[in-house]
This record gives sequence, C-alpha cells and structure tokens, in this order.
Amino acid sequence: MGDSNKGAKPGKTPKALLLGVGLDSDGHKRVTTGKNFAMVGGTAETHEAMTEKAIKINEKLSRRGKELHEVSREEFDDIAHEVGLKRNDPGRN
Repeated sequence: MGDSNKGAKPGKTPKALLLGVGLDSDGHKRVTTGKNFAMVGGTAETHEAMTEKAIKINEKLSRRGKELHEVSREEFDDIAHEVGLKRNDPGRN
C-alpha cells in the first residue's frame, strides 16, 4: 500500500489544492480563492465557470464526509465528471 503523504512533515495535516487557470483573457486580472481551491485568470465567463465547479466539487466532498486530500484519484475523477469536468487527453488534441 502506497503512502500518499510521503515526505509530509510529522504532525502536519495533509493538504490538497484545486488550481484552475483560465488561459483566455479580456484584460482583467481575476483571482478567487476558497476552501482548498484557487482560480486564476480567464474571462469573466471562464472564471465564473471554474469557480462554480470548484465549489460544486467541495459540496460533493462534504456530502461524502471527505476532504480533498482524502479521496483517491479515481474518486476525484468521478466527482469531477459529475460536475462537468473531463480529463484532457493530449493525444486527441
């Protein structure tokens, strides 16, 4: 069984962060932070969509009684898919 907290300092709470980066721009600088997320950049529409999805992910985690650092990659992928996110497949671009 692998240790997901490898390298963590003893006594420290594990942390995880959702980071959203909007690559489109309308000249405004936008930064929104919340519990375990930071959204940076994007047009107003993109930034709002990223923030909304991060909030929905946190709501789903809360309903499951979990924190972001406690879910597996597979469980996170399921939650992300439920809120409308999809994994990027570089081979298909």
